[in-house]
Amino acid sequence: MTAKNLVGLGLTALKSNFTTLGKPYKLNYCITYLCQSRCVTCNIWQMRPKGELTIDEVREFARKNTSFKWVELTGGEPFLRDDIDEIARAFKENSKSLYILTVPTNSLVNHDKVIAKLENILKLGIPRVAVTVSLDGYRELHDKIRGIPGNYDKAIDMFRRLKELKKTHKNLFFVFGYTLSKFNQGQFEKTFELVRKDIPDLKRNDFHINLAQLSSNYYGNETLDIKPNDPVVVDELAGILKKRDFQLGMIPIIENAYMKRLVVYAKTGKQPMRSRSLEASAFIDSYGNVYPSIMWDKKLANLREIGYDLSRMWHSEASEEVRKMTKLGTEPAQWTSCEAYQTLVGNVLSLI
Repeated sequence: MTAKNLVGLGLTALKSNFTTLGKPYKLNYCITYLCQSRCVTCNIWQMRPKGELTIDEVREFARKNTSFKWVELTGGEPFLRDDIDEIARAFKENSKSLYILTVPTNSLVNHDKVIAKLENILKLGIPRVAVTVSLDGYRELHDKIRGIPGNYDKAIDMFRRLKELKKTHKNLFFVFGYTLSKFNQGQFEKTFELVRKDIPDLKRNDFHINLAQLSSNYYGNETLDIKPNDPVVVDELAGILKKRDFQLGMIPIIENAYMKRLVVYAKTGKQPMRSRSLEASAFIDSYGNVYPSIMWDKKLANLREIGYDLSRMWHSEASEEVRKMTKLGTEPAQWTSCEAYQTLVGNVLSLI
């Protein structure tokens, strides 16, 4: 099943190079805006969400949209939803070709509870379950950026717990998620060396790098001054990329391509290649609002208003206008991992 689902993902991604897909294969879904962090780079934690999609609504959505091969469950803090394992089950049972499910965590939810939920998800048989543990600096720096004393130590403990869980669940993959901003620019090397004192076998590839960006429809941070100094971050990203190990496999190769173009984006402020927003993927927030991406504040529909069926808006006039903008290169510039992976595999010829 693992090989079959991987091949299915690869073939669908390849097809996206030559035609507009009739339905998305990647879903970015914010399952809740609840969050205990107090990040200086993001305003999600200030939200007091009400009326988020219920588990029954998620099941209805999953039942009517069965094309997903990659599902990203994000937040807020996803593990604040007690039914996160049931949400994962809904997508696994309905999207039979689901290959990968990804989820981030700030490590502030009780770790026994998180591990128990992850075990339930891992037992579903999804070939690849990937967890990103947020870590934006060494102890003092991370806790300052995240606004929670002791958050660093909780992140380290979560990473260790995941290492133990990996021994019995080979479909588990995990990394630290490091977001570069003005608050930690130039600090990655120091962070890596200090984290390695706590986790001696740590490798540079155990870090996934993001660049702090602005989004009104997701982070709610469009008024914040968070962007790092361009020359500093360009040099830092180039240095991080240079020291990473080359690894075989579809995901590591795409990750490397993502990093190379993250340097380009940091240098130019321009999107490195035409995106596949609303072609290969879509972003849905916790209220069921549908957007082209997490960085594009253009609401296209609400699931409750379209009977939870994306096909009812996929080729609407508004959706076709979005695709026209992506082809013309007039969409908002962005380069986040949520959108970049499907963009990269949807532009294979540009990678050769």
